[in-house]
Amino acid sequence: MTKPLYEAKAEFFRTLGHPARIRVLELLCDREHAVHELLEQIDIGPSNLSHQLAVLRRNGLIAQTRRDGEVRYGIAVPEIRDLLMAARAILLDVLTDQDSLKRELRSGQRASS
Repeated sequence: MTKPLYEAKAEFFRTLGHPARIRVLELLCDREHAVHELLEQIDIGPSNLSHQLAVLRRNGLIAQTRRDGEVRYGIAVPEIRDLLMAARAILLDVLTDQDSLKRELRSGQRASS
């Protein structure tokens, strides 16, 4: 029996549920990177990065190639760029709404004080 779409989506979002994985994807959206390049940009240890890369690879979001004796990683699904940009837009909207609510609450505090 196949799993329902909502379960597959939840599993997909769980794959994205680690800050290091998001950062890896952001970096790989720009270009391919070798592990040592990723380590320079992400504040985690080599074994942790290796684990995060394995999770992304196992879930089909990144691919690895060997070039000039080093393993390079790149985005396997170009739509990941769109997803990351959508997440940025959603966060911007949410934060804007939160700022608006904070201003409203502060102005209400002064009126009731």
